Amino acid sequence: MLLETIHSPADVRRLSREALPQLCNELREFLVKSVSETGGHLASNLGAVELTVAIHRVFDTERDRLIFDVGHQCYVHKILTGRREQFGGLRQLDGLSGFPKPRESVHDAFIAGHASNSVSVALGMARARTLQKEEYSVLALIGDGALTGGLAYEGLNNAGASGEPLIVILNDNGMSISRNVGAIPRHLARLRSKPAYYHFKKWYRSLFGRTPGKNALYRFNHGVKTWLKRTLWPGSTLFEDMGFTYLGPIDGHDLPRLCDVLTWARELHCPVLVHVNTVKGKGYPYAEKNPDKFHGISPFDPLTGLVKKPSGESFSSVFGQTLSDCAAQNERVCAVTAAMADGTGLTEFAKRYPDRFFDVGIAEGHGVTMSAGLAAQGMIPVFAVYSTFLQRSYDMLIHDVALENLHVVFGVDRAGLVGADGETHHGCFDPLFLPGIPGFTVLCPSNFAELRHMLRQALFEISGPVAIRYPRGGEGVFREDTSEQTAVRLREGKNVTLLSYGIQINHTLDAAKLLAAEGIEAEVIKLNRIAPLDAAVLQELCTTSLLLVVEDAFGEGCAGQRAAAALAEGCCSPKRLILQNLGHTFASEGSVEQLEQRFKLDAAGIAGAVREAIEHEW
Repeated sequence: MLLETIHSPADVRRLSREALPQLCNELREFLVKSVSETGGHLASNLGAVELTVAIHRVFDTERDRLIFDVGHQCYVHKILTGRREQFGGLRQLDGLSGFPKPRESVHDAFIAGHASNSVSVALGMARARTLQKEEYSVLALIGDGALTGGLAYEGLNNAGASGEPLIVILNDNGMSISRNVGAIPRHLARLRSKPAYYHFKKWYRSLFGRTPGKNALYRFNHGVKTWLKRTLWPGSTLFEDMGFTYLGPIDGHDLPRLCDVLTWARELHCPVLVHVNTVKGKGYPYAEKNPDKFHGISPFDPLTGLVKKPSGESFSSVFGQTLSDCAAQNERVCAVTAAMADGTGLTEFAKRYPDRFFDVGIAEGHGVTMSAGLAAQGMIPVFAVYSTFLQRSYDMLIHDVALENLHVVFGVDRAGLVGADGETHHGCFDPLFLPGIPGFTVLCPSNFAELRHMLRQALFEISGPVAIRYPRGGEGVFREDTSEQTAVRLREGKNVTLLSYGIQINHTLDAAKLLAAEGIEAEVIKLNRIAPLDAAVLQELCTTSLLLVVEDAFGEGCAGQRAAAALAEGCCSPKRLILQNLGHTFASEGSVEQLEQRFKLDAAGIAGAVREAIEHEW
């Protein structure tokens, strides 16, 4: 196979143009085979094969800086930069990340798990290059879905005006995860229908060339060209108005053309935007037909396209179904999502109540603030959002929601450890920052029954902003609905108090059973509400002098610290406090079970921590 001879981008540059189609075909075959075994982001990478090969033909990413936005389209880049043999461990514990990681390879210029930041990063790198008087190219490869995020426009606005030589490559496939929404996708669709503009611009540039004499003529005629362009193509591109030289739209699967245009873009020495049209899922019929399904997919059968282990009922699906039922009862209930209708379980809601469903694109800050506007006018908005992406909305949570104590409900999906997507996607910060916002109520269901009940509480019984945080996937063994209480004792014990919330209560109860077999009696306390903490109930329930708090969150500002403070305020402070959490360490890729074991958040780890404390007499 030709692909087996590629160990670095230098090998790609040595290939003849005639060999490139074979390389692209083999890359697609490799992607389908590999991702079918490990799971991962498939459709976006299939669509970016020729584009990535072209980038590595024209640029040297060992020195030139390539910034992805977002990184789920980086698999081909990783294959071509010497990591093909590591793909068996893609998104596995201690394996290859599904996103760019500078510590993984010199070819990865910047980490990229969240959208819309690439142009800002690229401009910073370009300015550093200029200040340090160095010479290398800086490229931002951004998907059109990321253009629904406001940060992208902050970067484009500043970069276009800066005059700094950099190249923004817009990979336009009409989608992010779901179909793109809003005015920008419609603008790009109009540009796709006008390839004649690109041909005119290429002819114009070649006519005047770059020699000193001709450059003067080029500048003199620039105004004439601008007038002519606006006359022939009155829909002047947004990017040119921002200060970019616009090249496109270009067929993103025409490899020779891509190489030519990228070479030209590098030689222009100014802010350039290359608009490339690609097909998400290109070359694999199942992914082309269902690009949203194959955006991020579990292991599947490559011959049929069917997932090997179909997913059952999940917290997300229960949330979506319950919200739909509540919307049937109250016409003020509406749903908001940020390009995650399917992931957050809102697909059925969108079908049943299209007038009350709003997909804002990859624009979480806008989603929060729009929800605040809905609430201010009497609606009951529910913003369903992954925990890791809610982080991008922190100021809006404070300024636009909390200050006016508006009744906005947040369905905080993928809370806690989420597994294979790794450190950029774990939802381990919301238990730290949400309780610190005045007026916020934060509920933590441990099972589906509690989620159903707590969502109804949040909608119809609790005033002000409410967040309900729940994990990815299904429920555990604990199925009792205790949601009427702010905190509850699930097990009596005199030697140690185990305190937890959410899905972690299952490991906590299992740990208590392990300890009981050794003669250590552990009482188990379950928090249903981590903000505001019910100090009086905590002081009543926690009866031992050794307190161990289990949570899949970081250490500083965690619920365990706040619970210990509440106990101390009531003169009930334990003699010994153990915080069993992530501490100060970002969790890597790996299954949730593997990561819980690594951080000692499983039953054995919890029991071991108690055993060690007792053996050393605290």
